[in-house]
Amino acid sequence: MKTEEKRYQMVRFGAVIGIAGNILLAIFKGLTGIMTDSRALTADAVHSASDVVGSVAVLIGVRAANLPPDRDHPYGHGKAETVTAIIVAVLLFVVGVEIGLNALQDLDKPVSIPGTAALYAIIFSIIVKEGMFRYKHFLGNKYNSEALITDAWHHRSDVFSSAAALAGVGASIAGNQLDITWMLYGDLAAGLFVSILIMRMAWTLGKTSIHNALDHVLHAEDTKEMRKQVSGVDGVLHVDEFFAREHGHYVIIDIKIAVDPSITVQEGHDIGKRVKEHLLVDEKVKDVFVHINPHEEEN
Repeated sequence: MKTEEKRYQMVRFGAVIGIAGNILLAIFKGLTGIMTDSRALTADAVHSASDVVGSVAVLIGVRAANLPPDRDHPYGHGKAETVTAIIVAVLLFVVGVEIGLNALQDLDKPVSIPGTAALYAIIFSIIVKEGMFRYKHFLGNKYNSEALITDAWHHRSDVFSSAAALAGVGASIAGNQLDITWMLYGDLAAGLFVSILIMRMAWTLGKTSIHNALDHVLHAEDTKEMRKQVSGVDGVLHVDEFFAREHGHYVIIDIKIAVDPSITVQEGHDIGKRVKEHLLVDEKVKDVFVHINPHEEEN
């Protein structure tokens, strides 16, 4: 329980960091974008503001996933994080579409030349967002939080978006100084490119999350060590069947073992109990169902 509580606290902390960071960046980039007359930076500020919704969804999902099992959800609420990851992936896809549409709409607008201060603001944003990505991705992997990992990639999409804004602003400033007309439209081209990258990333993350939302059995190579542990338990003569299925961020195991048919029911129960205790040592394993079979010698 202590491990599960620590996991919840750290994942929640990661989500809160995302909310606070996105709010501050959105305000900073928005004000700088307005003062420097940079459409790219202003649009990037809107992108950061939209990320707040994703981080809030992660926070809600993590809290729901940490609720104890109840009558309607005997295996807990672990899949709440997976559902949250799907929501964040959808939001990410929408942001990608929005960036692409804004870039296309700007084709009909007069070209404006942003101030050089916008360049420094974007560089600062890239550094902060990359740091947020690395930290949340680290926490997500360490505590097996799919929602946090997906939200981390949301931050990485911001890095791409800001990089496009940087290229666009830089091209506009350089094009104005060098009197090269086509460079003034670098912002639009970069926006379309990043839009495609973000939508592709969202599609990949969403597809993975949907797959994880459905219970699926782990492959034999993933459960090899678990099987080995069970075979080493005193009294287990053979592992007849072993199914480990992912349920949210944890695993539920169904196992059939063969024991000496001459032992008592109590002795068989004790063997099953030892098997369960061995498997529950793994923090990812939430529950184990052990079925006892009498061992039959092969002819």
